[in-house]
Amino acid sequence: MVSPNKAELILINGKFHTLDRQKPLADAVAVSGGKFLEVGTRAEVMRHGDDKTQVIDLGGRTVIPGLNDSHLHLIRGGLNYNLELRWEGVPSLSDALAMLKKQADRTPQPQWVRVVGGWTEFQFAERRMPTLEELNAAAPDTPVFVLHLYDRALLNQAALRVVGYTKDTPNPPGGEIQRDKAGNPTGMLIAKPNAMILYATLAKGPTLPLEYQVNSTRQFLRELNRLGLTSVIDAGGGFQNYPDDYKVVEQLAKEGQLTVRIAYNLFTQRKGGELDDFKRWTDMVKPGQGDDFYRQNGAGEMLVFSAADFEDFLQPRPDLDPGMEGELEAVVRHLVGQRWPFRLHATYNESISRMLDVFEKVDKDIPFDGLHWFFDHAETITSKNIERVRALGGGIAIQHRMAFQGEYFAERYGAAAAAQTPPVARMLEMGIPVGAGTDATRVASYNPWTSLYWMVSGRTVGGMKLFDSVNRLSRDTALELYTAGSAWFSSEQGKKGHIQAGQLADLAVLTADFFTVPEEEIKSIESLMTVVGGKVVYAAGELSSHGPAAIPVVPDWSPVTLVPGHYRPLAASACLLPHSCIGACGVHGHAHDNARRSAVPVSDHTGFWGALGCSCFAF
Repeated sequence: MVSPNKAELILINGKFHTLDRQKPLADAVAVSGGKFLEVGTRAEVMRHGDDKTQVIDLGGRTVIPGLNDSHLHLIRGGLNYNLELRWEGVPSLSDALAMLKKQADRTPQPQWVRVVGGWTEFQFAERRMPTLEELNAAAPDTPVFVLHLYDRALLNQAALRVVGYTKDTPNPPGGEIQRDKAGNPTGMLIAKPNAMILYATLAKGPTLPLEYQVNSTRQFLRELNRLGLTSVIDAGGGFQNYPDDYKVVEQLAKEGQLTVRIAYNLFTQRKGGELDDFKRWTDMVKPGQGDDFYRQNGAGEMLVFSAADFEDFLQPRPDLDPGMEGELEAVVRHLVGQRWPFRLHATYNESISRMLDVFEKVDKDIPFDGLHWFFDHAETITSKNIERVRALGGGIAIQHRMAFQGEYFAERYGAAAAAQTPPVARMLEMGIPVGAGTDATRVASYNPWTSLYWMVSGRTVGGMKLFDSVNRLSRDTALELYTAGSAWFSSEQGKKGHIQAGQLADLAVLTADFFTVPEEEIKSIESLMTVVGGKVVYAAGELSSHGPAAIPVVPDWSPVTLVPGHYRPLAASACLLPHSCIGACGVHGHAHDNARRSAVPVSDHTGFWGALGCSCFAF
């Protein structure tokens, strides 16, 4: 047994940004029993070491508390991660189509190629989406499904055949199957106004067997660790059924293989049966049940289907069902009576006003009295409704969906409205709890640095300015929302989110100094070493010897074997390409040009570009 005053791990020679106002900076930390034992100078920390203590020199790197995404669909995303081709951060459509073609050529029947979220056409040099003709040319025989935000999906002809959409297939409620002049489906599915047609079609694709789902989830956890994430709050999700779809993450929790802490919410799947779902679940499990790695967090983000206001900014704002209030009231009364925290998806202020009417009515009969509840998203909430949230003791979890949809929002509602969507600075000024996240994986990217860039710069991933200085956040404030701020949303405030003695020892050692790099470089930051509970769960570069090796990806045709996670271009220091190579090989020219500006080892992407057959990499 380790002495309570002796450390298992000591990290020295770092620039620790603790977010502890009493001690904002430190040089070293000592860890014992999964918690920070000492935070201070090297001399203060080293007195806790002995011959059994692991000491790691961080070489002057910037260190932050582990990032905590307050709204990420990790459980569902993990089951499918190895099936999905990621276009997050890819600089051009020609790159993206080359990736898709390569993956289609190696994907066996009956599997699909799926591009599911995390991209927008505005990130591409071409500033446009792929055409159906381009998808069919890239993959004439392999089914391809490409999801675009909440508004549409593109299916090639092979995918149309396997899902069975024909001239005689009727449009489902809330969706449209686009057709040609002869009435035949073109391959474009349109959400009008909700995304159910998109998600229902995606659900028709083959799934992975259990043992592959375990590997897929572990790969996703490692990818999140690579970006400095140590905690998430899982918001449930469509087609994520409890308890069946939680078996993999529960298995990993029991085996001690979770490298990201997960607090999970339960999301009803049955329209008309929502209250029955929650009555059953409140008898099965209690909020807080579990441990620091895997624990129940309450209900939502779907409480009743009639309260779902999808944020498809290509469509007019939808009006919620007239019967929404009665259905929502029944569920909220039950949850508050059982002392279950809850969260609720809400985009528009008009919807939020009606929801708050329900909450205030319930509170008069069954006081919320400190129960943690919150809205997710709240893009157009007004100051009046923020005050109503505060009066009920609630919070707001914000996400960077506007970084991907801002261009569409501004076109419909105007630049002035976009400049305060969501009004994050106003929320903070009014003193309500605010936590940051992504809402990944089906719309926005899971990359926290894209979100931090959006909060700090006020720009979309396509570079359009959304926020003026009034709604932009300082780097310290943005980081606090992604750490200590998010901890409130799982009722773990004071337990994690700071590098502070007594708190959980979760941190990330960064590839660059978040506090000083130019804004555009924030998007490229990663973690060189991620520590969760005092254990190194990921390490790269000069610190790679301190971390566990990656496990092989299965199946071997998985897109992850060639494109592991969020796109990152080659490093200047590692790039062996002569300047004459820049732009010399068609679709790769843009990536080669980016090579001179990145801080990522060349080994991270030679596998992908080499697999595409780029002769520039024949060294």
